[in-house]
Amino acid sequence: MKTFLGVVLLAIACTAWGQATKPLRAGFDKEEYKQLLRAFSCWGDSTIYKGIPESTAYRTIYRSKVIGMENQWELYENHTHAVICLRGTANSKVSWMANFYAAMIPAVGQLQLNDTLKFDYHFANNPRAAVHVGWALSSAYLLTDILPKVREQYEKGFRAFMIFGHSQGAALAYLITAQLKHYQKTGVLPKDIVWKTYCSAAPKPGNLYFAYDYEASTQMGWSYSVVNAADWVPEVPVTIQVVGDFNNVNPFTEAKKQLRKLPFPQNKLMTFMHGQLTRPNKRALKKYQLYLGKIASRVVEKNVPGYKSPEEFYDSNNYMRCGNMIVLNPDEAYYQKFPDDKSKLFQHHSLLAYLYLLDKLPVE
Repeated sequence: MKTFLGVVLLAIACTAWGQATKPLRAGFDKEEYKQLLRAFSCWGDSTIYKGIPESTAYRTIYRSKVIGMENQWELYENHTHAVICLRGTANSKVSWMANFYAAMIPAVGQLQLNDTLKFDYHFANNPRAAVHVGWALSSAYLLTDILPKVREQYEKGFRAFMIFGHSQGAALAYLITAQLKHYQKTGVLPKDIVWKTYCSAAPKPGNLYFAYDYEASTQMGWSYSVVNAADWVPEVPVTIQVVGDFNNVNPFTEAKKQLRKLPFPQNKLMTFMHGQLTRPNKRALKKYQLYLGKIASRVVEKNVPGYKSPEEFYDSNNYMRCGNMIVLNPDEAYYQKFPDDKSKLFQHHSLLAYLYLLDKLPVE
């Protein structure tokens, strides 16, 4: 009887392990995402992971030092793939500064990380793509440590990698995924590596043209953005759209010239109205670039030795959400368990809230 019971238990354990370690496939996988959340939860203190079961899918084989904007990452693995897990915002001034350093820079360029190290980045092919400078900087520091570990895992036989982050870590996951895919195109990494990305509770990483580029490269089921509809974090940074953010062919760029051709006094009235509608956004954009770009740069440079800020920022603040969206929609039962409470700013952003809603998500 004991032997029979042992065989049964072994079979159940093997089945559970097999489900947790099945080969990577395109498409959203509820259990896959759940195991990533569980593994990630162990990074926090007991208030974070209390009530969250440990992951049955992964073992941690590496945790990086704290680098750059106080960023950190972990490497997990199982029988079929490895996971690049990116930490979110830590409870420190520098880590939060990475979020507030929110001017945009072009999606292709170079960052001066310290006195001796420059980092060439390529997050998108579209020449009009732009990204959040603080998260680009954080991604650059992390990639200097991630790239050698990816090569090590490849030498061990791994050909499939997941990239995961929650909150700030999710914003970094977009950029790091894009850069690793670019390394494949340029021969820095082998072309037979498969990447699958889960961006959990992600803020907006860049402008519309970055989103288009990222989504086009991952749209066949290889990247998902999971959002709790009650969570405020995916609503930031603030989006300011101006006429220059539209595609080259649009009815707005030449509007002012066309209005001047109208007969008097219509031309004066319509030109005045046009200015009233467009100037406030332009002024707001300039203020955001000043405070979240130039002034924020000085703070970052003081706290990150050797870093040199870009001289100019991309002339836009048109932040857009990004990726194939999986929306976790709260219901009445959710709000009874997680009520709106202005004293608990991160309640809807918590791992417990995401896991609760994930369990209610139907599987098709």
